[in-house]
Amino acid sequence: MSNTLVYLLDEKIYINLTNSCTNKCIFCLRQDKTDVCGQEMWLDNETFGKQEVIEQLESTIKKQLEAGKPHSLNEIIFCGYGEPLLKLDLLKEVAAYIRANYPNTKIRVNSNGHANLIYKRNVAPELKPLIDDISISLNASTEEEYNELSQPNIAGAYDAVKDFIKSCADAGITTTASVVENYKGRHLDLEACEKTATSLGAKFRVREWIPAGY
Repeated sequence: MSNTLVYLLDEKIYINLTNSCTNKCIFCLRQDKTDVCGQEMWLDNETFGKQEVIEQLESTIKKQLEAGKPHSLNEIIFCGYGEPLLKLDLLKEVAAYIRANYPNTKIRVNSNGHANLIYKRNVAPELKPLIDDISISLNASTEEEYNELSQPNIAGAYDAVKDFIKSCADAGITTTASVVENYKGRHLDLEACEKTATSLGAKFRVREWIPAGY
């Protein structure tokens, strides 16, 4: 089995950099399955570098263009079965390659929002020249609820998420704070979540829980 570093979902191109994550969200689809639309997400190893990612990216782009699907290049998203910003340097290298070679393609990162806490610095200014959008998992309206749903393995995670949302918005990155609603019939205080998101300078998105995943 080889590493799936680049995969397709709804004809969009996604990049899967790592299986490591500082959260263990109870609603995460990786708790119940190992694939996305039949594409295996669990990596055999994480010793790969920029070149391996770019080779899979270029192969995927070529196939999509040959299939008459140039819209797949509208946006490329860093999102897989782990937290992409745990591979910050690699992400920046690959994003820089996309910027240089596909300047009309938007670049988005889906993140759990722990990056500033992990690196003990504000990484948003480093991301600003390389990405257009970032979606950050707010997940809850209170720290208690966040810890229950997200099960972070680092202390102070909820405050760190809010700090990162604000840092990205302040850096001029289009920032969206997201929550997963209706997990096994559970409902969040969406009004409170949205108020938090907008107070931090972010857009707000409600993602409906998908029981069977993708």
